[in-house]
Amino acid sequence: MKHVFHPLLLIFVCIAISSSAQDSLQNPDFESPPAAINVTSQVFLLTKANSIPGWSFNGTVWYLTASANSSFKARQGHAVQLGENGRINQTLRGTADGYWDHILSFNLAALNEGCAADSHAAVNVSVLETWKVFFLGRNLSRDMWERYAFYMGGWGRGDSVNLEIASVASNSGRDGSSCWPVVDAFTVKRNGMPRWYEGNMLANGDFEVGPAFLSNSSEGILLNDEPDRLISPLQQWSVLGTIRYIDSKHYKVPQGKAAVELLSGAPSGIQVDLKLPTTLTSYMLNFTMGDANDSCVGDFILYVQTGVDVHNFTMRSNGTGSASRHSVRFKADPSRETSIRFYSFNETKASDGVLCGPVLDNVVLVGSHGDRIELCNGVLVLSLFIALVIVIV
Repeated sequence: MKHVFHPLLLIFVCIAISSSAQDSLQNPDFESPPAAINVTSQVFLLTKANSIPGWSFNGTVWYLTASANSSFKARQGHAVQLGENGRINQTLRGTADGYWDHILSFNLAALNEGCAADSHAAVNVSVLETWKVFFLGRNLSRDMWERYAFYMGGWGRGDSVNLEIASVASNSGRDGSSCWPVVDAFTVKRNGMPRWYEGNMLANGDFEVGPAFLSNSSEGILLNDEPDRLISPLQQWSVLGTIRYIDSKHYKVPQGKAAVELLSGAPSGIQVDLKLPTTLTSYMLNFTMGDANDSCVGDFILYVQTGVDVHNFTMRSNGTGSASRHSVRFKADPSRETSIRFYSFNETKASDGVLCGPVLDNVVLVGSHGDRIELCNGVLVLSLFIALVIVIV
């Protein structure tokens, strides 16, 4: 579905919800253990008599318990390892009125440092007919855990969907009994439908609407390549390559509570395609570029594409959270879609070897002339006309 901008001489009543809330997953962090297990066992093979509360399973699945003497380290005390043909399932039911987007986030890890060094661990996450494979990356996190996000779809009260997480066979050559993927800390966040605010023709230009952050995690959330912005975990933005979704609690965010950090890739970035109004032909794109205060030192190059034009912006980062505001003026062809893309090619690493890059935030698109307009759920409303009608009434 494409957003087409048309000025309409009518009153458009728009109820747009951009709040978010946590939906309910039973035992999302596996801290409620299976019944009748040896609580001192660090690795426990599940059987039909020892299923995990809230979850069903098939294939080979282990329940893991972290301890001071074990090589496995969990952010909480427990996690699940999916072995050969291993999969876990849970049915979610909509509890909120209205229609909500649901975004899953979860931790993916290797069992120990040896597996992490030569890991091909991967899981397939599926909901209804939507699925995505997540591979444990390298140099993307400061510990063995990496947090990922997945768009589950939209539903409301009374709807039910089945969430399944399955192991993907490893080709690492290691003993398959030890280096299968480990998962933990599942969270489902529900987001309202996209909302446009006066003064910005882009929805979610501040990146506040995305997956849920863990309060005890300082690694952000990795968003993998997703060309379709309608099923992207970052609402209304396509994802190019891999980017990191960061929060203001653990990173330097130029504005608000969230931003995106572009990592190395070919390329790494975000994109939105818009059909811009025929009444305006000149536009101004404003954005903030900075660093995340994550010891990322180096020369950043951010490419900004507006239609067929490409601009580049450079900054020398000392890794301490600096930021600056930039603008691009461009003209659009009203007969075709205009691509707005931010991306980076160069590879930069923090002092600990973790991939990092330029931070992008507060992206604003405005027409340079014409009536003041505001966009509400894809429909442009002439503010002056609305005010006039209100006065008449």
